[in-house]
Amino acid sequence: MASPDRSNDIPERALELRSTLTDDGMVTMDVREADVRPPGDGEVVVRVEAAPINPSDLGMMLAMADPEKASAANGDRPGVSLPVSPAAMAGMAARVGEPMPVGNEGAGVVVSAGSSDDAQALLGRTVGFVSGHSYSQYQTLPAQACLAMPEGTSPEQAAAPFVNPLTALGMVETMRLEGHTALIHTVGASNLGLMLNRICAADGVGLVNIVRRAEQGDLVKADGGEHVVVSSADTFHDDLLDAIRATGATIAFDAIGGGELAGQLLSAMEKVASEGAAFSRYGSDTHKQVYIYGGLDRSPTLLRRDFGMSWGLGGWLLTPFLGRVGGERAQELRQRVADEITTTFASAYGHRLTLEEAVDPDQVKRYGKMATGDKALVTPHGAG
Repeated sequence: MASPDRSNDIPERALELRSTLTDDGMVTMDVREADVRPPGDGEVVVRVEAAPINPSDLGMMLAMADPEKASAANGDRPGVSLPVSPAAMAGMAARVGEPMPVGNEGAGVVVSAGSSDDAQALLGRTVGFVSGHSYSQYQTLPAQACLAMPEGTSPEQAAAPFVNPLTALGMVETMRLEGHTALIHTVGASNLGLMLNRICAADGVGLVNIVRRAEQGDLVKADGGEHVVVSSADTFHDDLLDAIRATGATIAFDAIGGGELAGQLLSAMEKVASEGAAFSRYGSDTHKQVYIYGGLDRSPTLLRRDFGMSWGLGGWLLTPFLGRVGGERAQELRQRVADEITTTFASAYGHRLTLEEAVDPDQVKRYGKMATGDKALVTPHGAG
């Protein structure tokens, strides 16, 4: 039997990260070797040069464990281990004993391609991709999972082409689909928040940016943000009301999740909607919507129910949104990301990590904080 074609000097094996949850309540993420599969007809092999660590990656990487409890793993391979709470274990029984791939997105250069026209068209191109397995030196992917970048785009510039850009675009699209005209976002100084700020400025959409600290507000304002509210300020409530009045925002996207913020947003939107209206025991007839799309605060979500009866609180995820808008619209959004990858959708990174550094306990504690301005980028072939 003929051996597989290994054109363009693709190695037979390469390094990757895997995360394994064991029945003793520990999760271990380590560096290991894996086969590099040659491409099928409609597939390509990408030499992965850069892959960001997003909040959405941490759940698979660390199995909901506390990053502060990271310690060096025992074994022959570089790795990190963390204890997982019984509550988290109860929801992840299906992954026990399975070494799981990690990394939702990344970028690199296509070094081999199958025989189909769409695969061949990507050969030699810098592409961003979505895979769930991006913390690896090589990825064999369907050509459709890749987004070709404009000439001259570096893999680092292309490393975050799906999660944050499409989430930001999806928020604006959801706002329009549901009949709202302006929105609130609760992590305005994040990479995603800055992208959303640029989209709204370009598209003429009112946006209220909520940040935790004044210096984060300065960052948003320097990026063109007009309505910035600092949640730790004594004037937060009044400032929020003023920003809602100025924009007319009636929908919010919340990455915090726990605590009182979601309820505070509903209350503030209701207060503005009720101003000048006749009294009703049921509150205003303006529908107010908060979507929780993250869990930076894992405590319970608290609602004080002082916002009438026209309201909604729900979860929002990118994949169901893309299914909602359909393939043609999703492709239009993807193309906008590629066209504006170094401007509207530019990402900034606070530190860069090799695969081995990504499993260093001190680095896990650092990127596990998800601190504003300190986003981590994994560079499987480069120095940290």
